Amino acid sequence: MSQGTLTPVTAAAPPPGAAGKPARRKGKRDGRAAIGYLLPTLLVLGGLLGYPIYQLVLISLFDYGQEQASGGAALEFLGLGNYQTLLGDPQFWQVLLQTVLFAGFCVVATLLVGAALALLATRVRAVPRMILFLAAIGAWSTPAVAGSTVWLFLFDTDFGLVNEILTGVGLDGFASYSWTYDKYVAFGLVSAQVVWCSFPFVMVTLYAGIKAIPGEVLEAAALDGASTVRTMTSVILPLLRPLLIIVTIQSIIWDFKIFTQIYVMTGGGGVAGQNLVLNVYAYQKAFAASEYGLGSAIGVVMTVLLLGVIVLYLRALRRSGEEL
Repeated sequence: MSQGTLTPVTAAAPPPGAAGKPARRKGKRDGRAAIGYLLPTLLVLGGLLGYPIYQLVLISLFDYGQEQASGGAALEFLGLGNYQTLLGDPQFWQVLLQTVLFAGFCVVATLLVGAALALLATRVRAVPRMILFLAAIGAWSTPAVAGSTVWLFLFDTDFGLVNEILTGVGLDGFASYSWTYDKYVAFGLVSAQVVWCSFPFVMVTLYAGIKAIPGEVLEAAALDGASTVRTMTSVILPLLRPLLIIVTIQSIIWDFKIFTQIYVMTGGGGVAGQNLVLNVYAYQKAFAASEYGLGSAIGVVMTVLLLGVIVLYLRALRRSGEEL
């Protein structure tokens, strides 16, 4: 090599995995910091939720009735006996199927109504939008008992406004028509009330998500000649996917645990218990029949099913790479 010639110096390549070590250390520090921030909340939730669930599981393992509750008889440990009785009862499986179908219909209807009204709210002027939101918030804030009672009065057999309107337009078959006698009509009536008080959450959430979409994205879709339907399906819905997952899972949890609307509007489960759902079924077993152990077993089964839905939800988030 002649004097004055510079030889380029190449930096030594880092050993395999060295580049990822700082990122992993940073991730661990962030994870520990997040746990530190969440620890007080976890302790509170553990006390408020953990102990009642523990007691629920514990009671479900015993023959626990009115005599045991009053101290007149000793507790008898059954182990999984209550669960065997429950799973061997054909009525339980019928009620479970009804609960799943009822909750599924309510969730789908709530999402469709909420999404449609959220999109409508982005297309109308300020005054109609304000009226729409006031009406939705009014439905959302109405207590379940009050809302169910109002709906029941509107569809009353003899004095209901709905029957009067239908007979007034010539539909004489609705004179003194009972909306809660037939099983499926009663479920449909309760479903309508559930959707009425549930869609505002979906509407407000999705409306906020639509308004958060950058205007440039929608303008680009319009410049590309995308129709309203194509823009909705190819642009807006993919961007709203995290919010859609949230409202779907929360709607499933809420509608799967329906109690008040069914109990109030069908008189405790309908004619001969034809409109029972799991929560009302558990209430009847635990309090009407004083079989607290069996009622607790139903509550445990419901909790496990809902936890399964949450696990599926978290797995779906991980697979899609979405972060909330």
